[in-house]
Amino acid sequence: MKTIGIGGSTIEAELNAITPTAHLINPIQKSEFYARIDKACKLMQEQNVQVMYVHAGTNLYYFTGMKWSSSERMVGALLFADGSLHYIAPTFEKGTVLDFMLIEGTVHCWAEHESPYQLFAQICSENGVDGGVVFMDESTPFFITDGIAKAHSKFKLVNAKPITAGCRMIKSEAEIAIIQNIMNITLEVQKAVARILYAGISAKEVTDFIHEAHKRHGVASGSYFCIVLFGVDSSFPHGVKSPKNLEDGEVVLVDTGCQLHGYISDITRTYVFGEINETQRRIWNIEKETQLAAFNASQLGNTLSSVDDASRMVLETHGLGPDYDLPGLPHRTGHGIGLDIHEWPYVVRNEETTLESGMCFSIEPMICVPNQFGIRHEDHVYMTQQGPKWFTEPMLSIENPFGI
Repeated sequence: MKTIGIGGSTIEAELNAITPTAHLINPIQKSEFYARIDKACKLMQEQNVQVMYVHAGTNLYYFTGMKWSSSERMVGALLFADGSLHYIAPTFEKGTVLDFMLIEGTVHCWAEHESPYQLFAQICSENGVDGGVVFMDESTPFFITDGIAKAHSKFKLVNAKPITAGCRMIKSEAEIAIIQNIMNITLEVQKAVARILYAGISAKEVTDFIHEAHKRHGVASGSYFCIVLFGVDSSFPHGVKSPKNLEDGEVVLVDTGCQLHGYISDITRTYVFGEINETQRRIWNIEKETQLAAFNASQLGNTLSSVDDASRMVLETHGLGPDYDLPGLPHRTGHGIGLDIHEWPYVVRNEETTLESGMCFSIEPMICVPNQFGIRHEDHVYMTQQGPKWFTEPMLSIENPFGI
């Protein structure tokens, strides 16, 4: 039996049929950034920490709304437990920093021949912190942490994950709404991808289509990432150097997403182009069962480790694994998503963090069969007071993956 909803259309027809919707999605409002700072300060006070450094990148954006990429120059902000905010940047960037600033704070600058690490220590001292614990954004490059440690040996530099992850793991209604909408867009792109397939199509043609389709939906940057794999290539979770063209009867794995207002979508769909053989059907159905088991285990108060365990127990009942062995699931069951495509919480063995309302993460217990194919069903959930809820409904069946 051939798979329903696969093939029969063209790239041109599918692109022309798209109606943009991204412009209807609201970004995070300024008031929410202030609320994030308030929460961070409360957590700092609870842990008796006076100051936290957030580095250029997603943590700086999360707390201040400032979009700035990490580089070889120190750019970031010091957040003190009383809520005061102090930015650090090169002198020649001051005008740009002021232009990008959403949450007001004092801007401290260092000239190219000066030490930003000495400036860091000076700002701390001027705000009553001459030593003790300083929380450092975990994404801060080593050269900055090392420079600060050498500039002021009285500081004890500690991983700020309890604050950064403590805030970012719990998504607000506004964050969930953005993620929901861009997941919806990517799911529509996935459906369109399936319709354009034909024997001989290259992975690059599909990748280019996905990029343009996201743009047609109104996401100006197009695809945030894209993995397109056919046949044996699909047994490599994150792809191969030279992807093959599609042939009849092969597994198709498409993993893609987009980024809007800083947030990222991420969905994988796996199905068969042409006639389905019994091995493909068996593994596909086990994957579906495994994904559902992880979803059912995702209950408030359960650990992330127990969700990963639920995946592996199902696989072992079917003679796969055990543990992380192949054929079976070689990686974690899932990852958090938000401003980073992979962020807390991680659904992996020994992760004892417990599930709380507002957490968002993928459930993707991929089954890899070496030298044959891989099947990955990837959908994300967000935790509510009633338990887990899918952002996108999982595939229906191997014969009708999109439920047409």
